[in-house]
Amino acid sequence: MVGFAVIVGIAVASPSGHQVSNIFSFTSLFGFLTGFSISSFSMITNDVYDYEVDKINQPTRSVASGRIRLNDAVIYSIPFLIIGLGSSVLIGPTNLAVAGVFALIGWFYNYQGKRFGLGGNSLVALSLAIPYIFGSLALRNYSLNLAYLLALTSFLAGMGREVLKGISDIAGDKIRSIKSIAISHGVGKAKSTAAAFFLLAVGSSSFPILSGILGKGLLVYAVLVSLTDAVFCFLAARTLRIKSESESLRLKKIALGGMMLGLLAYLAAGLSA
Repeated sequence: MVGFAVIVGIAVASPSGHQVSNIFSFTSLFGFLTGFSISSFSMITNDVYDYEVDKINQPTRSVASGRIRLNDAVIYSIPFLIIGLGSSVLIGPTNLAVAGVFALIGWFYNYQGKRFGLGGNSLVALSLAIPYIFGSLALRNYSLNLAYLLALTSFLAGMGREVLKGISDIAGDKIRSIKSIAISHGVGKAKSTAAAFFLLAVGSSSFPILSGILGKGLLVYAVLVSLTDAVFCFLAARTLRIKSESESLRLKKIALGGMMLGLLAYLAAGLSA
């Protein structure tokens, strides 16, 4: 999904009439490889640092279950980091810098950042937003465009999803002294905070319409984003009524689906512009 997000960033930041040609370009290919590989590096290092936590929260994961040895996982992560940074070099120095920051955020979050509650959540949410910005920068497009607005919506939805995730991860998170909202301020506060971020994501989805940058894609966007907004409004309402860990896990998966719907809404609008 992260590799695809870079391509979406390229598509929605492209000038009218150049969207398809930019999607099927070497820039998109290298962008996909960068997003996919850096994300893979982050995912593997997450399994390494969360080894003890995952044995409680997610015991079926590859490292926690013993299917892959801890030291081997560390070794496996290195080629992904090299491929990710190498691919970004082929796009340009600015994208290399962004890819480096992306990798650093992923590593720091796994190593120490997730202990900082809402601050740790923001690192994950930022990682969800960066691929779209990376795509826009790959085209040297620094002006306000759909990629940056999509990044904002993704960040807010990601914050809601991460706070929600903290509710289901309380038992394991205590092992690493992770100060999630659910642990530091209680489940009730975590539920209201997650719901608030989902509603903020809904509010931010109106910015492309208010900014007047959609052009011919306005109607397509309005129809598709209404579906996304309905999902996030549902999530906000259901989050406030969570009564079990299994329900929070189910809502977390629905949030991912809502984020994908939003991505498709922005992509369709960008291609229609």
